[in-house]
Amino acid sequence: MNRHFSFRNIFSPATVLAAVLFSSCGASDTARSGLRGAERDPVRADYIWTYDGNIQPGAASLEEYLPLLEGKRVCLLSNQTGLILKDGKKLPLELLVSDGMDAMEKMPAELYTHVLDTLLTLGVDVECLMSPEHGFRGTADAGEHVSSGVDIRTGIPIRSLYGTKMTDQELMEGFDIMLFDLQDVGVRFYTYYVTMIKMMEKCARFNIPFIVLDRPNPIGFLCDGPMLDRSLKSGVGGLPIPVAHGMTMGELAYMANEKGWLSFPSKDTWEADKSVKCSLTVIKCRNYNHKSHYRLPVKPSPNLPNMRSVYLYPSTCYFEGTRISLGRGTAIPFQIYGAPDMSTTAIEGRNPYGTPSRVAASYSFTPRSVAGAKNPPLLDRECKGVSLTDIPINRIAEDKVNLTYVIDAYIGCGSTGDEFFNRMFELETGQNWCRNFIKEKATDQNCNAGKLAGQMQDVWQKEVRTFKKERAPYLLYK
Repeated sequence: MNRHFSFRNIFSPATVLAAVLFSSCGASDTARSGLRGAERDPVRADYIWTYDGNIQPGAASLEEYLPLLEGKRVCLLSNQTGLILKDGKKLPLELLVSDGMDAMEKMPAELYTHVLDTLLTLGVDVECLMSPEHGFRGTADAGEHVSSGVDIRTGIPIRSLYGTKMTDQELMEGFDIMLFDLQDVGVRFYTYYVTMIKMMEKCARFNIPFIVLDRPNPIGFLCDGPMLDRSLKSGVGGLPIPVAHGMTMGELAYMANEKGWLSFPSKDTWEADKSVKCSLTVIKCRNYNHKSHYRLPVKPSPNLPNMRSVYLYPSTCYFEGTRISLGRGTAIPFQIYGAPDMSTTAIEGRNPYGTPSRVAASYSFTPRSVAGAKNPPLLDRECKGVSLTDIPINRIAEDKVNLTYVIDAYIGCGSTGDEFFNRMFELETGQNWCRNFIKEKATDQNCNAGKLAGQMQDVWQKEVRTFKKERAPYLLYK
């Protein structure tokens, strides 16, 4: 079997973003460098959060990977996130300065083309498509089975990896090379990287080259959270990495391939199997590094509608392991939380960041059946809780993995012990101790949720530091 790794990057002259941002307190330098340092006020109205406008995903570097596809039957594993800017198109300046929400719907669709359409226009022989969770067009609910079929726009057959049963032989026949292009959000329980690792393993066994068209990690500046306990390995946690790993898909692919992580025999061991290794090529992003602020051009999944939801995701997704709604079935999922029996008296004025009480003032919402959340938790029931939509986006974006919100809800619901949690909480935290810590420490409404969350952060810092050293040889961007 031909096994090798290569990564390519041909640097063309970078597009220079000529934007000078002024404010009365000189916030522009702070905005460009990101939030670093306790002296910066998290609620400063003049703080400007900006995005880098000259970043290009790997899919845009056609000159690097088209030669690898020549004469090959190609299988493209992608979804609605496989977008690149059309030739000569640039993002308008107003989309590079945060408005506090940064909804993906505001990104002009006419600026982009899908990598599939580009490949077909250039005459590439795309024999089949593969789709992950949410389907090739990204409209299915979380966890919803997606049938194989035919892409209605191109007529190309789709082999679903999420919900249909095909033998490996059926799945892997009829093509010579796998092209992978999925936008991840940099969190261990986001399932796209698990899909990637599983397909790399299959490509290794069937001797099919695997090409990753890399994309920026929108929270690539964050590496934090508990490591995954091997006993809790699942579809929402497949590698021994922290919750926020700070790596791109290309970097994760490189690390997994070199460390023998493509095939773990069981939950009982993390023993690597370096005999399973695929022929891997990573087409790097241009003008990206791990300090970059990258604005996603399209929703990566139905319930991440804006950049605020992406930034909050590593800290609010744990509500899926509780009886609390995190806003599925509303316009702002992952940015609110609540339950019918949550005490608004307990919540009013209490705030995870110590910012003005209006930021976490009592709030009510009612989850409805909507596209992408057909049967959300607490459907059609009024929930009392907290909105996080007024907290400055810079403060959220560069926060650590923060269980303050879960602890706050636990207190607001009267500290209800195991009745508050379900098994998904352990699968997403990746540890068995987090539930017990909250039960033991958050015993009444006078508890400081932020302080307890900080104590939890302290527990996993040693393992995070060790992981940062372990991942260092595999980072493709500094």
